[in-house]
Amino acid sequence: MEYRPLGGSGVKVSHFCLGAMMFGTMGNTDHDECVRITHTALEAGINFIDTSDAYSSGESERILAKALKGRRDEVVLATKCFFPIERVGQFSRPATNVNLGGGSRRWIVRAVENSLQRLETDYIDVYQLHRRDWDTDLEESLAAMTDLQRAGKIRTIGTSATPAEWIVEAQRLAERRNLARVRSEQCIYSLLSRGSEVGVFPTCQRHGVGTMTYAPLAGGWLTGKYRRDEPLPANSRATGRLGRMGVWNAERPEVQRKYDVVEQLSALADEAGYSLTHMALAFAAEHPAVSAIIIGPKTLAQLEDNLAASALRLPTEVLDRIDAIVPPGTRIDPKESMIPIPWLEDPGQRRRPR
Repeated sequence: MEYRPLGGSGVKVSHFCLGAMMFGTMGNTDHDECVRITHTALEAGINFIDTSDAYSSGESERILAKALKGRRDEVVLATKCFFPIERVGQFSRPATNVNLGGGSRRWIVRAVENSLQRLETDYIDVYQLHRRDWDTDLEESLAAMTDLQRAGKIRTIGTSATPAEWIVEAQRLAERRNLARVRSEQCIYSLLSRGSEVGVFPTCQRHGVGTMTYAPLAGGWLTGKYRRDEPLPANSRATGRLGRMGVWNAERPEVQRKYDVVEQLSALADEAGYSLTHMALAFAAEHPAVSAIIIGPKTLAQLEDNLAASALRLPTEVLDRIDAIVPPGTRIDPKESMIPIPWLEDPGQRRRPR
């Protein structure tokens, strides 16, 4: 296992981070197996674990509390807030309580206390805003997190799925308002989604922000799970929430493009002597801006297969051929990023009043 700086935080993290999104009702309901997954990851040298209060309505955090009993100090523990946690698998605020979620001081302070209780710890190493809250002033969110840091409840502030311009704005606010600096950004990055290379990565490198990248296997696309003209596997992400949103709809040209690219990448992996999964994980960890890639195994077998790629470095020739198949900066399907941009989604943001 390799250990890399998490931006300018002074903390070093394993370049493979154990993601716990699949712990609980969103994935694996066997708590004992989830604990074994965690222990196996620690024994393999992983010292970085990422979860969220929204994963299985806090169940993921409770499972990690069991897994980390007596081992808390071995781990750099990251969690997130933003989404309402009472609605399993639903990432929108209930109409009956419009303040349940978001980036307000009111919610952040409540959310961190709840996470500390569920995790059975008195501090969180990396506390992240799961999404940019467009309805809340960014200074409001950062000031609340700064106060929590100064109170010793969190160690480092992070963001997730944040556009590059807002990463810069957070740094400027920290300078002007004497707030804590954001030290990590969690962004999507894989062979099928290289958009972070355009703005997020260079911005983070310039400002001393470490990146934790998620979806290195593109929701299963880079495991060979999805094949053209074959039914989508049951109990896969394709039949879950993203599937219901139409992300896997074969009539979409982006989906057909993915099938084409995955076929070419599979052929390259076979020729080079790798599994497609291992090549994808090694690629995601290759970029100099990346502090850690987040692997999110549902089973112990998946974890063990992922760990087998932790020592793999792709040769230049393979990386060059990957660039020819999926050019740098390519984002085949913008829907995958799950970053709502109001001025793109709302026509009223782009048109003068009539």
